[in-house]
Parts: sequence; structure tokens; C-alpha cells
Amino acid sequence: MLSLLMFLFTLKALSLMRVFSFRYTQLLRSLRKVAILSLLCLILGWSLPAQAANRISPKLEQQVLQIIREHPEVLIESVVAYQQQQQQQLQQSRQAFLQDLQINPQSVIGDSPVTGSANSKIVLMEFSDFECPYCAEANKTLKEFMAKHQDEVTLVYKHFPLTPVHPQAIPAAKAAWAANQQGKFWEYSDALFSQQKELGEALYVDIATNLNLDLDKFKSDRTVADNAIIQDMQLGQKLGLTGTPFFIMNGESFSGAVQLSEMEKVLARATQ
Repeated sequence: MLSLLMFLFTLKALSLMRVFSFRYTQLLRSLRKVAILSLLCLILGWSLPAQAANRISPKLEQQVLQIIREHPEVLIESVVAYQQQQQQQLQQSRQAFLQDLQINPQSVIGDSPVTGSANSKIVLMEFSDFECPYCAEANKTLKEFMAKHQDEVTLVYKHFPLTPVHPQAIPAAKAAWAANQQGKFWEYSDALFSQQKELGEALYVDIATNLNLDLDKFKSDRTVADNAIIQDMQLGQKLGLTGTPFFIMNGESFSGAVQLSEMEKVLARATQ
């Protein structure tokens, strides 16, 4: 019996030692990481003021590279920690957005173009780019979907022009925004998507003319469209968007040139 008790006591002691050793090791790693990062900051702090008007000195560059070579794990751990923090913030932003969308959808919809049901019980929010070919494909599916569910779903359009790859995305968004000021957004956007390969000033004016828009007002409104488009883009960035098209329907998000059957399934889940 005594031997058994001694054996159990020894196991417990070893377990406690392992826990202590693990925590001590973690503490040392943390202190080491802080020390190395502090050293990097110190080197940069000493050198940057003197180098503010010039390029970083070769000596400083070698010092920084040497520290990175000797302790790459510190930078890796810092990057991982930063990515985890960003992901957590993104999740919090999405949760806050979805909560607002459910409790007070109009606060999220704002002055964005809307079509379909007026009660906003089921909101389908689309983030799109008029120069994106996948958005043009998705627009065809959306038209078919909304034709079937016009009385159930509220479709909301948000601008998310991918400016680095689509030079006409913002000019097209401004033109569509201006058309919305005269109640012709959906007709104008359909025309943009259907003639996507011809995006340019001539097309923007031509579509406005064909829709019988007041051309003077149309041209004037295009010059003040920036703020509304930027607000949509900021919302998309807050939600972590990296591409288009992107959709949110009552808490469920999906993206790409979705099929009609996929949208039907999302709607079925939203109405359960």
C-alpha cells in the first residue's frame, strides 16, 4: 500500500514538474521574443531619425537581417499572432454586421439601391463590381432568382469596385450611382453588365440617353458619387471581402458566380 502511495505521489510530482517546466519555457520564450523585438525597435529607433531623408544604411540593414536570420521564429510567431488577432477582429465585425442586419436592416441598407420585397424580412445583399466577369454571370442568376422571389426577398446592391485590376470599375459605379438618383439603377446596371466589354465614357452616356435620364443631372451626380461608393467599399473591407461577387442572405454568406440552385438552398435555410 505504501509503495502504491509513493508511486502515485511520484507521478503527481512529475506531472506538476512538467506543467511548471512548460510554463517556465513559455515564459522564457515570451521574454526572449520581447527582447529581440525590442532590440529591433531600438536599432530602428536609433537609426531612422538620422536616415529619414535617405535610404536605410547598409549597416542597419545587415544588423536587422542578422537578427532575423538568427531568430526567425520570433517574426513567425509575431505574424501568426497578428493574423489571429485580425481574424478575431474580422469575426467580431461580421457578427456585429449580421446582428444589425437582423435587428435594423435599414441601418445597413442605407441609401443603397433596393428591389424586391418592401418588408426586408429576408435581405440578400450583393457586393459587386461592374467590370468583374463573375459579377456579370451572377447578375443573370440574380435576375432569375428575383423574378421567382420578388415578394419574399429584398435585394440590396453594394459597390465593391476592384480598382487594382479593373480600371473602369469606379467610373461605372459612379455612373450607376448617378442613374440611381433618377430611379433607374437596376436598368442601368443591367445594361452595364450586358455590355461589360464596352465600358467607357461613351457607353455611360449612351445608356443614360437610352433610359431617358436628365443628362445634365446625370453628369453632375457622377461628380459627387465618391462618398457613397467609398462607404460601400469600407463596409466590404470591414467584412473581410477580397473579391466579387459576394453575397449575404440573412446571416449566410456565399461568393462567386453562384448557380440558381445554390441560391435556392440558401433561401430555404433562411426561411426555416
